[in-house]
Amino acid sequence: MSAIVSARALTKVYEGGFEALKGVDLDIEEGEILALLGPNGAGKTTLISTICGMVTPSGGSVTVGGHDIDAGYRQARKLIGLVPQEINLEPFEKVMNTIRFSRGLFGYGPDDAYLEKILRQLSLWDKKDARVVELSGGMKRRVLIAKALSHEPRILFLDEPTAGVDVELRKDMWDVVRGLQSDGVTIILTTHYIEEAEAIADRVGVISDGKILLVQDKDELMRQLGQKELRIELQTPVPHVPDDLKEFDLTRADDGCALVYTYDTGSDRTGITRLISALSAAGLVLKDVSTHQSSLEEIFVGLVGEKS
Repeated sequence: MSAIVSARALTKVYEGGFEALKGVDLDIEEGEILALLGPNGAGKTTLISTICGMVTPSGGSVTVGGHDIDAGYRQARKLIGLVPQEINLEPFEKVMNTIRFSRGLFGYGPDDAYLEKILRQLSLWDKKDARVVELSGGMKRRVLIAKALSHEPRILFLDEPTAGVDVELRKDMWDVVRGLQSDGVTIILTTHYIEEAEAIADRVGVISDGKILLVQDKDELMRQLGQKELRIELQTPVPHVPDDLKEFDLTRADDGCALVYTYDTGSDRTGITRLISALSAAGLVLKDVSTHQSSLEEIFVGLVGEKS
């Protein structure tokens, strides 16, 4: 896949000297779903706002579909749909009129057939004549997505798209995002819900303190950085890890009823067979064993903590 958005050495320094972006390099591939993760104040919204032309960078460059966001602002901005965090809609306007108005702002003529397709895709068609004020919070977020898609963009930025939305509706929104991707839309989302990235992203980017720590295929990231734990439940509690087992760097549970062994799933040899033999030789009787795979959240917390 080729990059549809490219940022090079991108910086943003606000009045007062705060550096929100510190030399960001980022390529977003056409047709992918990229999840941008980072703690509050990491620079996620500033990065999105800069790419969308709403914030002027202090240095560096950004191209969208080959158009520079400064020299070719109009051409670049036409390719982008943006769903902001805040729900800012005209409360007494009807849903269909709201979408029509957004399409017109980008210079596109009427196309109610296309708008109907969007509204149906977002399960909003039966609300087309409802006033925005009559909608639930989740429906209003869908209207924001419909507005962002009204001018047929190739790229959709979703800034915290499911903030404040209940778990069931959040999963519905994931289905919507996957449907948009199948239509060829490139999607970039920022999120505090790491399970969101784990569920739908193709690649994961981690940003912290205005710098991109990594951008990597989600599955590959979890393979490389994900650790697996083997929890060994013992028939009889132990007061400490036996000296004969020190080489395995085991962790003893507080009650002494279990030992935990951490290993790398990517290694040729995990050491588990040798460990089981060593446990038996040490006179320990196993009651049960179970494994736990690191989640994306655990990997993310580890990365941010490592770099801070």
